Amino acid sequence: MKRKFVTNLILLVSLNLLIKPFWVLGIDRTVQNMVGAEEYGLYFALFNFSMIFNILLDLGITNYNNRNIAQHTFLLKKHLSNIVGLKLMLAVVYTIFSLVIAAIIGYNKIQFHLLFFLIANQFLISFTLYLRSNISALQLFRTDSLISVLDRTLMIILCSVLLFTNITDGVFRIEWFVYAQTIAYVVTAIVTFVIVLSKSGKINLHVNRRFILVFLKKSYPYALLILLMAFYNRIDSVMLERLLPDPMGKQEAGIYAQAFRLLDAVAMFGALVGGLLLPMFSRMIKNREAVSPIVNLAVILLFVPSIIIAVSSLLYDREIMELLYHSHIEDSADILGLLMTGFIGIATTYIFGTLLTANGSIRKLNIMAAGGMVLNISLNLILIPHMFALGSAIASMVTQLATALAQVVIAARIFNLRPSKPFIVKTLSFIGVVIAAGVLSTYLGNKALGYFSLILFSILSAFYIRLINLHDLYKIVALKE
Repeated sequence: MKRKFVTNLILLVSLNLLIKPFWVLGIDRTVQNMVGAEEYGLYFALFNFSMIFNILLDLGITNYNNRNIAQHTFLLKKHLSNIVGLKLMLAVVYTIFSLVIAAIIGYNKIQFHLLFFLIANQFLISFTLYLRSNISALQLFRTDSLISVLDRTLMIILCSVLLFTNITDGVFRIEWFVYAQTIAYVVTAIVTFVIVLSKSGKINLHVNRRFILVFLKKSYPYALLILLMAFYNRIDSVMLERLLPDPMGKQEAGIYAQAFRLLDAVAMFGALVGGLLLPMFSRMIKNREAVSPIVNLAVILLFVPSIIIAVSSLLYDREIMELLYHSHIEDSADILGLLMTGFIGIATTYIFGTLLTANGSIRKLNIMAAGGMVLNISLNLILIPHMFALGSAIASMVTQLATALAQVVIAARIFNLRPSKPFIVKTLSFIGVVIAAGVLSTYLGNKALGYFSLILFSILSAFYIRLINLHDLYKIVALKE
């Protein structure tokens, strides 16, 4: 199982390293610079608004389905026949609910136009993720890896034509950005559906009332968990845009988006690991296999980069933002370091939250997530009026670290996970070395040299301290299943 995890993780990360950094730094960043902080801030707030309520599209179906099909693969055809029809019904509910809430909080005609397409995009994303949950549950990780980058690849092609050719005479509108996403999501959903259909065989789409009621009864705790986590992960920009007067709210949301986009980029890789771990943990728990070896491996592979990212972002926040953006550099730089420190918590959640989900410990996770939501909203209400986007960044960092710690404690108690003394010593040593190297690197004079020296030295230190054991990794990859 270790070999399967590592080899598929290498493939998954490699594909995403080829595609997603170019999307974030080449396409999304260029769009932000071309349309400006205010217009992009409006899009970003609407995008996060559409994400908060997208649980109505899923109701926990994807996570429950991934865990269930991984343990009972023969249920694929039966579930697929019923769930596709259910997903279409939920799309109608989600659309109506989102538009009603949008009307209540006062969105105007332009905002409604963008929101309608963002709602359609959320349905396509949710539908594709459900279909992919079947693919990964069947342990077809290579196929799932290829699909994971298909939508971004199509978006890059479409947006590159709009941004880097003369087809639009150097003009770019935020609506075109949304339309390009819609086209890419439609194609990806169709391709994924065809692949799943080839594995399940011919299906007869229907809605079995009894099946749906039983299925939703089992999946609704997952739905509640996703909703609560969506609130404390995505409410920041919505509160910025709504709590602050216009146009300050849109501008502050745009400033926040500049830094958050980089957090979103690195968090993608944590999400990929989590997606790979869920079916593995589910099957291992069912077969009563020890999960600690995979947990330890995942902790090391995510912890090392999260520490390096956090320290380098804190020390070189201004240089990073100056390289990527044209305006509001000082404000967004202060936000970047805080958000990237929160990434340590996000990376931890993708391991221990996934383990608890696979174990079915949803009640405990929901209590944790409810606490995180209350903490995040409370901090935002207190900090935003006085500190604007910086206040949201502080709220996000505190919430991510607090909720991650809670999940580690819960998982440790359930699975009796205890880190060894050598691991603790190596970890603390690594953190100390990275911080010291980071501080020293700022005295090199050349900021670019200092930044890359810090990254390289930190990676080499992880191997030297043997926090990452290259020999052990090689043995895992070379081992025949």
